[in-house]
Amino acid sequence: MRLIIGLGNPGSEYVRTRHNAGFMLLERLAERWSAVWRDENKFSVRIAWSEWQGRRVLLAQPQTYMNSSGEAVGPLARYYQLSLERMLVVVDDADLPLGHLRMRPGGGTGGHHGLESIERCVGSAEFPRLRIGIGRRNGAREITSYVLGRFDSTELALVDRVLATACGQAECWLEAGIQTAMSQFNGAVPDPADEREEQ
Repeated sequence: MRLIIGLGNPGSEYVRTRHNAGFMLLERLAERWSAVWRDENKFSVRIAWSEWQGRRVLLAQPQTYMNSSGEAVGPLARYYQLSLERMLVVVDDADLPLGHLRMRPGGGTGGHHGLESIERCVGSAEFPRLRIGIGRRNGAREITSYVLGRFDSTELALVDRVLATACGQAECWLEAGIQTAMSQFNGAVPDPADEREEQ
């Protein structure tokens, strides 16, 4: 069994905001795999069960709000007795440019409060994470309003391609392991706008 966790904030006001990139990817995976969401109130998560290449996969969106994500993830992982390397956490990353993907087997939080909460609640930083770049506006350090805002219309085509590529990376992680998924997918996703300019 594998667990894929997408981080975000619940509620209609946060739908498709930059900070909800993890939620957006899991919704795309559930659609690809024809998985049906349901509320699991015992763990404060939305979950959807599926299978990929014969492997059982649980998709989970914590409903605790971003900064308390670990309060849902920790009990969920313990309930299913999952070793941490079988758990992939998907997050937005303002330090990565929009259009970039970076999967790692562990590491620091980069100041991401959702990752910090999970590390506290599982007692380790050694779990795979997939960072989806959202960039920063003009290099600003204060980014609260930016990450809680929605993607601009000029960004949507690239965001769509990033999510499709990230789905492929998650599936590669499930099938071939993290080293292959990192080597094949980490880096910049081609921007459709650049391709149109070249034609």
